[in-house]
Amino acid sequence: MDINLARTFLIIAETGSFIDAARRMNIAQSTVSTRMQTLEDLLGQPLFNRSKTGAGLTQAGVQFQKHALALVRVWQHAQLEVGIAEQHRDHLSFGAVASLWDGFLLRWVGAMRETIPDIAVTAIAGDGPGLTQRLVEGTLDLAVVYRPAQPPGLLIEHLFDEELVLVTSTESKRQRADYVFVDWGPEFQSDHAAAFPEFSKPGLSLDLGAQALGYLLHSPGSAYLPMRLVKSHISRGRLRLPKGERKFVSPVYMVYPETRDEEAYEPILQLLRKTAARFARS
Repeated sequence: MDINLARTFLIIAETGSFIDAARRMNIAQSTVSTRMQTLEDLLGQPLFNRSKTGAGLTQAGVQFQKHALALVRVWQHAQLEVGIAEQHRDHLSFGAVASLWDGFLLRWVGAMRETIPDIAVTAIAGDGPGLTQRLVEGTLDLAVVYRPAQPPGLLIEHLFDEELVLVTSTESKRQRADYVFVDWGPEFQSDHAAAFPEFSKPGLSLDLGAQALGYLLHSPGSAYLPMRLVKSHISRGRLRLPKGERKFVSPVYMVYPETRDEEAYEPILQLLRKTAARFARS
């Protein structure tokens, strides 16, 4: 199938209009209509409900949307790998949740660039379900996430346990009033709600993960953050650990394909294991 059909479909779905899609792609509206007619003929189903106000997805269109995304991603992945083949022996497409980069994964990437410099690395940040889906699609080779699901064909390996501790940059008497809820995923949300029902409606909620550290360093507040990120700030007195507060633990895993090139993967996985082990010991 012409990949432009999938791209055009996705832009129409995003804009809700054949006219706006044509403008976005800098092509004639008749070309957009012809592409969608071709795609619908191939699939044997109408993908859009057309009206004077625009174009909305049919049920078949909703179902096809995820496949169109996968098709475009696989094509982009193929273009990337072919494009770098002359300069690099291999290519690793890697993803992780954003909060794991600072203080952990950047060290691993640096170590890999030193020890395996002929492998090109493309790294992205995302949420666990999205990264797992891209592993299934084949547009990621490896992911590091909290408590992943396990679709068929993927292996999950525990790396270490992330310790989330309550830290504060404010007076103890204001600690509760200035509490900041940081979203560390569904499991943390559930555990946190059970432990602190009084924080069901906090004044400030952030889903920025590690970026919440910057907030505490510049504004008074309290929040649960990974110990690996706050340890140095505690030692310098910029943050403190209130006594007697509960800690939460979120296991961290690497996820990779069950069917893989063992010779190519093993040095990469082993270096990630070693980085995690050194990090856990420290």
